[in-house]
Formats: sequence, C-alpha cells, structure tokens
Amino acid sequence: MSGFASAEVEAGWSSISRRIDALVDLVAGRDADDLNWRPPAPAANSLYVLATHTIANARQGLLAVLCGHGDDRDREAEFRAAGDSGEPLERRWQALRSEMSGCLATLPATRLDERLVHPRQGELTGRETLLLVATHAAEHLGQAELTRDLLAASRGGDPG
Repeated sequence: MSGFASAEVEAGWSSISRRIDALVDLVAGRDADDLNWRPPAPAANSLYVLATHTIANARQGLLAVLCGHGDDRDREAEFRAAGDSGEPLERRWQALRSEMSGCLATLPATRLDERLVHPRQGELTGRETLLLVATHAAEHLGQAELTRDLLAASRGGDPG
C-alpha cells in the first residue's frame, strides 16, 4: 500500500481516479462546439456534461458520503453545464483529486463496513458507496468515449 489505511480503499480510489483522469483527458483541448455537442438521441449528454457530472458524483460519493464532508451538489445543474474549454474541468478535477486522495488515504478500513446515507441511493455501506462511485465513473467514461466517436463520425473525421 502507498499510504492508504486500506488496500481496498486504495484499489477503489485507483479505479475511480484513472477513469476520471481519462475523462478529463478526453475533454482537454477541445473547443466549445466539441465539448457541448450532444448525440442525436433522447437524453444523450455532451462531453462537458459527462465530465461535470462524473466529477460531481465522485465528490459527493467520496468526500460527502464516505468521508463525511459537506455536500452542496446541484445534480440538475450538472446536466445543463456547458463550457468554452475543458480547462475549468481540468482545474476542478486536479483540486478535487488531491482532496479526495488525502481524505481516502486516512479513511479507516472500518468505514467500509459502516452504514451510510447516500442522498439518492439511501442507506449503503462505505464499501457499496466506493463501488457505486467506481462503476459510475467507468460507465460515464464509456459514454464519453462513445460520444467522442459519434462526434467524429458526424463530422466525417477521426475520433482522436
């Protein structure tokens, strides 16, 4: 282990952070048209929305629910998010990444067995919360990769 109180928390964090890193890399350097483009399907989201929502979800699940920090999330606003560049998302993620890593590094392994209250999921154990955030990040990274590919196809280009 590299400074984490629990190998299980470290593994969960590694999975989450790798996927959000990849999602943030996917939006980096894109212009407003690319970031805000939505596939022509009901309820499809833009790259900007997917990144915004995934970062906010991780913050809520890890910092608020698992670590007990305050929570002021506006989930509905995440789905209206738009931007001219990925830089604000990159900055937000870098700050949160550091905060989350520090919080999780000191999280006692016993916290994974505790019953916690998630605002939308109800009562979950800490372990279930960690798994929920990890699967959520993986799901939205996959959606973002598909959105990137559909965007490229709509413009006759390479997904890049």
